[in-house]
Amino acid sequence: MTTTVSPAAAVLPMPMIPADGAVALTHWGLISAQGADAARFLHSQLTQDVEHLDSGHARLAGYCSAKGRLLATFVVWRPQPEEVFLACSADVLPATLKRLSMFVLRAKCKLADAGAAWRLVGLAGPSALAWAGAAWPAAPWRLAETPAGRLIRLPDAAGSVRALLVQPAGDALPDLPALPLAQWQALEVASGVPTVTAATVEQFVPQMVNLELVGGVNFQKGCYPGQEVVARSQYRGTLKRRAFLWRSDAPAAAGQEVFAVDDPSQPAGMVVNAASLEGIGHLALLEVKLAALGQSLHLGVPGGPALYRLTMPYPVPLEAS
Repeated sequence: MTTTVSPAAAVLPMPMIPADGAVALTHWGLISAQGADAARFLHSQLTQDVEHLDSGHARLAGYCSAKGRLLATFVVWRPQPEEVFLACSADVLPATLKRLSMFVLRAKCKLADAGAAWRLVGLAGPSALAWAGAAWPAAPWRLAETPAGRLIRLPDAAGSVRALLVQPAGDALPDLPALPLAQWQALEVASGVPTVTAATVEQFVPQMVNLELVGGVNFQKGCYPGQEVVARSQYRGTLKRRAFLWRSDAPAAAGQEVFAVDDPSQPAGMVVNAASLEGIGHLALLEVKLAALGQSLHLGVPGGPALYRLTMPYPVPLEAS
């Protein structure tokens, strides 16, 4: 007998995704920043402290417009004092690189698309742990050097361990089972770590997609574009939207609107990231109004495919802050 659960009735457990192997991350892009002022320049542009980032750690960061809306999100690491790398969604890389370059001015910093020189590889599961051995970083966002390249541990997702491998573009993938890209993308969604794509540029203040909850915003650093708006959202009680994980009755897509049954005249939220996986279903990280959490939500149009809320891998405030 199949039990039907009302979308607003319960928070369902996130299903486990037993991923194992390696996959080239063709949906990611990589920007390099080199020069004596590279870290200082990026520190002035991003939501994260880049100047004090050491070679053993990576961090999340956002790049905002003057209105505090996210233009891109990054995984950032600094392997050398005068070298910084920014991994982002490939479809926002050209516009992001162009915009950042406009503000370099006289700073000693050269920005470039590093995709021709470096490749990002996703590693997951027991075979990845065995392959890395003692080099596997002890905690998320720790960075380690391996003969194959730099290894950045990511937060576990849906029961699977994960890491990014940054390797020379011409090298062969690690000798691991082939991991389907769709499976990796499902893990990305299940992690609850938001990625801004072309479909969601300038749609979200960082806190609307939980960027500060996953360590992507430093509130003690100096100014950056949109900093006043981000700080106001944090400290003045203006934040009334958050991101949560959901399962859908139909495939979702980033940028797709979500509607609440009690107020179908206007959207109640938007899809941040989404993935579909056979045996698991359709997963999405959705930004929604906190006031709409107790209502039945639907994808795309009022009365569209139903959405079912799932557990998050980290605590999310349920009251307007």
